[in-house]
Amino acid sequence: MQRLLERHFVAKGLKRLKKKLNKMLINNKPTFTEPKFLVTLVFVTSLFLFWGVAISLADVLNRHFQQVLHVSKAESGLVQFSIFGAYFIMGIPAGLFMKRYGYKMGVMLGLSLFAVGAFLFVPAANAESFGFFRLALFIVGCGLSTLETVAHPFVASLGHQETSDQRVNFAQSFNALGTMLGPLIGGFFVFGSAGDSTTDGLSSIKILYIVLGVLVALVALSFSFVKVPALTDPHVSVKQGFEMEELPVPSRKLFHHRHFVSAAIAQLFNVAAQAGTWAFFINYCHEKMGMTDKEASTYMGFFFMGLLLVGRFAGTALMRFIAPNKLLAYFTIGSIISCIIVAQSWGWPSFIALLMINFFFSIMFPTIFSLGLKNLGSHTQQASSFISMGVVGGAFFPIFMGRIADQDVAHAYYLPIICYVIILLFAIKFYKVKHQ
Repeated sequence: MQRLLERHFVAKGLKRLKKKLNKMLINNKPTFTEPKFLVTLVFVTSLFLFWGVAISLADVLNRHFQQVLHVSKAESGLVQFSIFGAYFIMGIPAGLFMKRYGYKMGVMLGLSLFAVGAFLFVPAANAESFGFFRLALFIVGCGLSTLETVAHPFVASLGHQETSDQRVNFAQSFNALGTMLGPLIGGFFVFGSAGDSTTDGLSSIKILYIVLGVLVALVALSFSFVKVPALTDPHVSVKQGFEMEELPVPSRKLFHHRHFVSAAIAQLFNVAAQAGTWAFFINYCHEKMGMTDKEASTYMGFFFMGLLLVGRFAGTALMRFIAPNKLLAYFTIGSIISCIIVAQSWGWPSFIALLMINFFFSIMFPTIFSLGLKNLGSHTQQASSFISMGVVGGAFFPIFMGRIADQDVAHAYYLPIICYVIILLFAIKFYKVKHQ
């Protein structure tokens, strides 16, 4: 009896000690990153800014090529096709390259392709060839796809894994900043200095992309001298007090997980709607609001893309109180209502609704992404590549919107409603993880 009592009190004492130590570990919260990772973090975070600038610059080029190369709106939609098509083609090769040669070499490859594509704008402008420009944009897109494939897991691994989500969200805020800067830079270089002739208009593009190419090349050169410390795979395990919580290893094959397949489809339509909306924003400002192209690019940079940044912070705060799938559903309904108002051409009310579409876009990509990766265990990285490939939706949709926009740019905004209905179905029903 005495021995049983002794064992009971010893066990109770050990439990209390374990609880106290766990509380100490919880109170001693892990830092955002470690000093040894700071230089690497700065470089990798800058990548998010670069591809934000490059993607939103394409929407300025879309309008500019209509003017100087006299292509239709449907044809100018091939600008987005060239970039987002590259994402689809380069996604898996970039992932395989990263797996074999590591994060740093993946970044170097992405920056190199980005710089080469930017410098190809010079012979494209000299040839006054829309096809040549599309080739240059495709190579830029290959570089962006590689950077995006590498940068997310790279940032996640630069410090304690309990703060990996914070680092990714921090880096993504610079992506939103980049989408704001792109139209402003494009407005200054392209619409601010372009003359009436084709030669003058394309000269401004040459200058812009030479500057961009040199800047990217300098970043690549500088990063080649950075020594990246040993990293931890954020998908292996997460430390919880004394224990290591292993991620679940699903018994089913990846494509047997309905929520993952649904997320990949929803992401395709999400990027499709986003690319189409962005592509014809300047056209809407010019044709429906009577703005000059330079004024439109300013509105696009400060207000349209600014609301994307605001929405990202607001969405992050709201998710503390509202389930992510429900917030995604609410934002999707907001987008549907906004599209209907935009299509009516009611002047400023319709224009404000157009600005609000980008606010509602803010949480869609990351929320669909995270919901699609739930409980996939060892399939997580492979699933991430497939969901990222949904960006190909942005390659085709602007072409279809452009055909309608050639008749009436406002009516083209009825088309994204189809995309939002599919996203809404995902947010309401198909996001659920089905357990065996």
